[in-house]
Amino acid sequence: MIDPAERGFDMNGIDKITQRITADAQAEIDRVLGEAKAEAAKITAKYQAQADAEAADLAAKNRKAAAEREERLESTAQMEARKLALAAKQEMVERAYALALKKLCAMPEDQYVKVLAALLCEASSTGKEEVIFSPEDRKKVGKAAVDEANKAGKKLTLSKETRPIQGGFILRAENVEVNCAFDTLVRLQKAETAGAVVKKLFPEG
Repeated sequence: MIDPAERGFDMNGIDKITQRITADAQAEIDRVLGEAKAEAAKITAKYQAQADAEAADLAAKNRKAAAEREERLESTAQMEARKLALAAKQEMVERAYALALKKLCAMPEDQYVKVLAALLCEASSTGKEEVIFSPEDRKKVGKAAVDEANKAGKKLTLSKETRPIQGGFILRAENVEVNCAFDTLVRLQKAETAGAVVKKLFPEG
């Protein structure tokens, strides 16, 4: 390696050239860095704008989705409320008929006998049917009710057979039976009058 001093170079001149090269290089570096920073700023601004737009779009979608979800929830709540109201009405109607049946079966014994006798006369077509009661009614009021009906011209007989019915009776002539059990009569009445009962119980609709 040759020492620059041996070649007669002016060391001060070399320093100046080195400084010049370094200064030129630094200027180029600064220029490139400046351009890079400007380009980076443009790119950053571009993607920031895109990100902001997407964020705004997402927020709008989220707001729309939230509004739609709220609307669905409100609709579901209203539907559930209607279901609950309908169920409550149905329960009250059932209670009304259950109470009617309970009151029919809980009549004072003398009144109960008269009601049964009147029903027997009305339901009998031949006047010679066999009358079937529940075990309790057969024991307590069966004979009295049949005797009362027979006073009106019927020739009914008190059956030894009993059925698990709630009040009333079953008329049997050979193989034909007429079900006049109170629970059956109330059920039939419910099918025909439930709408009117609902209007009476809930006039507000």
